[in-house]
Amino acid sequence: MMSPASPPAGPRNSAPTDRWRQSWLVILGVILVLIIAVMIGNRIVAGPEPAGNAAAAASPTFVFASPADSASATPSPSASRALEASPSASGIFPEAGLLRLPGKVPTHGSGQFLYGSKRSPVLGDKGQLRRFRVAVEKGSNEDVESFGAQVRSILGDKRSWIGNDNVRLQMVTGADRSDFTVYLATRDTAGQMCARGGTNIRVGGVPYTSCRTPGKAVINLDRWRVSAKPYMDAKIGLDTYRKYVINHEVGHELGHGHQNCPKAGGPAPVMVQQTLTLRGCVPYAWPRRDNRSFTGPAI
Repeated sequence: MMSPASPPAGPRNSAPTDRWRQSWLVILGVILVLIIAVMIGNRIVAGPEPAGNAAAAASPTFVFASPADSASATPSPSASRALEASPSASGIFPEAGLLRLPGKVPTHGSGQFLYGSKRSPVLGDKGQLRRFRVAVEKGSNEDVESFGAQVRSILGDKRSWIGNDNVRLQMVTGADRSDFTVYLATRDTAGQMCARGGTNIRVGGVPYTSCRTPGKAVINLDRWRVSAKPYMDAKIGLDTYRKYVINHEVGHELGHGHQNCPKAGGPAPVMVQQTLTLRGCVPYAWPRRDNRSFTGPAI
């Protein structure tokens, strides 16, 4: 009986070798997959360079604009103090609807004045020419050129005195010959100037109103910055009060006296003492209304 032949050596060892090769191929494949996955993951996280730059560009950038750059910008504390110190310098008039300016108002200054350096054209078409200067007290923290620009704007309006065609006005420099001066003075100085001219502007012992003395229309800085109770109560803006007080005091210089309210609930003539009382009327800032002179009964 023949014994079975032994299997050849090659076929007996081929299965383990194939399995070893297959295992390494699987391991190598897994390693390659992991390497590719890591590379793709890194690209996803880091992103390509353009995308990274776009993201950086899209991130918020805080730019601190000055008030001159943007009306809605919030000024720095130092800028805020500067604006409070010289509120008129930020524009011709305070913002419409603003009842009063913030900050402490100087109660006294040096008693010396800075005069405006600007001349205006002749304002108005007919009547006697009256030249005026503008002046701001040193220590009041007000800008004389800004004050002058407001006074010129008010007196050059056709609703003001020139609209009556019996007077022309011209703003001149401090060195020019003039007929009268519009002063902006702290309350203590205003009280002294008015008292020397024979007018007591004190209320409760404190210089409160403005006044006119011969050749001088004296505007009290307190009123210029914080308005007056009748206007505050009526929620009428400081810009309107300023127009009233300039027209009223210059009106005195032009020869107009105090007047009464002609109709309860109607507009107050500009020569009503609106700083103290409206006498039953509502605030109104101009000597003219509906394209004609607007007055009330004399007091």
